[in-house]
Amino acid sequence: MLIVMFAIFYFLLIRPQQKQQKKIRQMQASLEKGDKVVTIGGLHGYIDALDEGTVVIKCGDGSRLTYERGAIRDVIEKANEN
Repeated sequence: MLIVMFAIFYFLLIRPQQKQQKKIRQMQASLEKGDKVVTIGGLHGYIDALDEGTVVIKCGDGSRLTYERGAIRDVIEKANEN
């Protein structure tokens, strides 16, 4: 019975969470200059520069802010789709 409970717990909770984390890591690894992104804090802007661990985001007013790659929540528009 304990094994069945663990299997249900794994397939309903752990496995979907692992898939979501993998998807987020892939998205953050595929960031490119010019992508329109949203940060965890809700900032919208375009990627101006990248390096291994940080991203410089250009905002609408022309200011540039530096964030960790992990702070990027979503890519709204890829650069090559413009």
